[in-house]
Amino acid sequence: MHPQLSDKSIVCREFIQALDACHVNNWARLTGGCNLQKDKLNQCLRKERVERSTRNREQAKEKRVKTEQAWKELHQDD
Repeated sequence: MHPQLSDKSIVCREFIQALDACHVNNWARLTGGCNLQKDKLNQCLRKERVERSTRNREQAKEKRVKTEQAWKELHQDD
């Protein structure tokens, strides 16, 4: 299942539009005629998810380092 695609900042807009255009033809949609467009959309969404996960992981590491530093400073006088 895809994430919500009604976001204002859609990164895979051209792939979504291509899949929607293909789905207008019900015969192509039902017989696998849109599989190429769907695969391209899946690849784009996966790439975006991996990039977002990487950014989030890096931000979490930075936040953790700052938190540990703050704890060290707080308990330094103990």
